[in-house]
Amino acid sequence: MNKRQVIILWAIAILLGIAVAAVKLTQKDATQSATNRAPGQTLFEKFPAADIASVAIKGAAGGVTLTRKGDKWVVAERDDYPANAAYVNEFIRTLDELKVTRGMEAGPSFAPRFGMDESAAKAEDRGLTVVFKDAAGKDLATVSLGKNIESGADAGPMGGGGAVGRYIRNHADESGFYAISEMFPAVNDEPSRWLADGFFSPEKIKSITLSAKNSGETAWKVTRDTEEAEFKLEGAAAGEVLDTTAAAPLKSLLSYARFNDVVPADKVAERAGADGKRKAVIETFEGFTYTLDITPAKAAAAPAADAAAPPASEDMLLSVSVAAELPKERKKEEGEKEEDAKTKDAAFTERLKTLTEKLEKEKAFEGRTFLVSRSTVDALLKERADLITKAQPAAEADPNKGTVQQFPGGIVASPPPARTATTPPVEAVTPPIAVPPLEEDAEKKDE
Repeated sequence: MNKRQVIILWAIAILLGIAVAAVKLTQKDATQSATNRAPGQTLFEKFPAADIASVAIKGAAGGVTLTRKGDKWVVAERDDYPANAAYVNEFIRTLDELKVTRGMEAGPSFAPRFGMDESAAKAEDRGLTVVFKDAAGKDLATVSLGKNIESGADAGPMGGGGAVGRYIRNHADESGFYAISEMFPAVNDEPSRWLADGFFSPEKIKSITLSAKNSGETAWKVTRDTEEAEFKLEGAAAGEVLDTTAAAPLKSLLSYARFNDVVPADKVAERAGADGKRKAVIETFEGFTYTLDITPAKAAAAPAADAAAPPASEDMLLSVSVAAELPKERKKEEGEKEEDAKTKDAAFTERLKTLTEKLEKEKAFEGRTFLVSRSTVDALLKERADLITKAQPAAEADPNKGTVQQFPGGIVASPPPARTATTPPVEAVTPPIAVPPLEEDAEKKDE
């Protein structure tokens, strides 16, 4: 190979290298220009998490506005009832750190294809639009959450491999839409889903008084002397006995109660039924008194085809007021040792602190009307007849049958019935007894 051929080959190699580099640069520029954010980058170049003072979420079912007041989040549509701060903060934190897995170049007009059609009536087509604002009401960011991304590779024999992500749009980024691995299952447009957990909970119940329906008169009252004792029906008539099985649930009444929703003050009259209102008073051994107002919620509107028979409501409206008379010091026991007194005083102080905090927390539920399921208060709403059992008279003894008596060893004997004028006499028959012969008679017999 001569020198000229070598030069030609080198020239060809250089030209090929330049061509490959040009293609790669072109592809890189095309990828970067497709969407502003590349896979692995965060959705927001800088998300203003620290400045957010309100979060408004709109969807097909309506909307909810979460507002920061001081160090707490509240739900505006529920008269500023406390929101579940963990849910709100987690949503904001996730958006701040959210990374895209894929970008799709498309203009805002393509939003319906990704399940972000703000004019759609169906939730799966409408998606959710979330607007973040600062304390002055200035818009900080707007995002839309669209359809879930279904897995095709992992589809099972019945079809469908499940959701593996979701489509999202940052309205400030008009370069396209993005796929993300986060699905935001807790984010929705229903105010009730954002309410803070927790409810009042009577402990160590001493007495319960329930009024009659639509009346201030007492329907029944049960009391007990100690925490371990059974309830007794106050004012029980002759022959009335409290059914311990029916009364047993009253010991732990509302211990694990939860509410379904909070009814805004201007909607209470609209939701309350006209019949079946009752009042209950619960007293505890630790000085707490709970006064409950319970009203059946109105039934849902009947379908047009069956307007004469609206479905029965399974919900109740419940409001509560809480009071407590907490002891300031422990009652000393006679003959207490100094060491025992110190231990008991420390336990009393700790318990008093717990009860004081409990009272403060439960006072916050006053002035609110809660929507609860009927099963939550079903044990409390029993009628008097459902709590008592008629005492059964003792069975009369049958003169022709004796009593059964069991002896050691498992032997059971039934004594004979008592004799009467018509009872035939009992004759005792003694079998003959063989007497052995005397020795003298035996000798004579031998002779």
